Amino acid sequence: MGFVVPVLCALFAALSNALATVLQRRAAVTVQQSEGFRPGLVLDLLRRPVWLAGILAVIAAGVGQAVALATGPLALVQPLFVLELPLALLIASLLTRQRLPGVLWLAVAGVVAGLGVALVAASPAGNRTHVPLDRWVPALAACAAAVLALALAGLRRPPGRARAGCLGAATAICYALTAALMKSSMHILDERGLGGFLTSWQTYAFGAAGICALLLLEHAMQGGPLVASQPALTLGDAGVSLLLGVLLYEERLRAGWWLAPQLLGVALIVAGVFALARSGAGAQ
Repeated sequence: MGFVVPVLCALFAALSNALATVLQRRAAVTVQQSEGFRPGLVLDLLRRPVWLAGILAVIAAGVGQAVALATGPLALVQPLFVLELPLALLIASLLTRQRLPGVLWLAVAGVVAGLGVALVAASPAGNRTHVPLDRWVPALAACAAAVLALALAGLRRPPGRARAGCLGAATAICYALTAALMKSSMHILDERGLGGFLTSWQTYAFGAAGICALLLLEHAMQGGPLVASQPALTLGDAGVSLLLGVLLYEERLRAGWWLAPQLLGVALIVAGVFALARSGAGAQ
């Protein structure tokens, strides 16, 4: 199907996730802040219609992401979610009826341009459909260990930048792992039908990883300012997804002199993401 379908579906998913982020953050800041991990946080949020609207946006994003991952490389689809941050800031500005200053439009342009340059230069290729278990085991173990370590480190700190940054990074790893497992499940659904999909371990693993990501995201949003959590979440998701795409699905990125524009694109993305996160810390 080329790159048109996965790119369009990924962009739709990024837009839906951006809307979900704005709505969920608006709900998260209205509930009691906790010092530790509190599963009951979700029960409190369920009573808030704005949070439920955010969950509907998450479901729509999940559908778009599933189609994108079923038709394109993980290393192409997940980096497009970097656009969530500028989209979230734009949506928040519309909801609050506040105009974005010129410097923020420049940051948005930097993220978009950097993403375009990096992806064109990298030209992710490969769409392996089967990943053997001996590849999954070390990847799952490494991701689980990293998430646990970051979550514990964040929850041991008082609300603030360190807490939000650690929880945002843990959420990013869960998002990337969810996407990698979802991609495998979509190929199983395509090849073996609904029965194969419902009996494969990947289906339940990506569901569990997604639930963990949701819980960690809510605590990251409560844990500190957006300037700390959002860069870790945005950049971490893209970076870990690229790594999983290469290690699990044998996806290929161009090397040689193409590395120079790739690094330039990444630098523009990083600069733009931090600029947007600093400006949007209180906007959502």
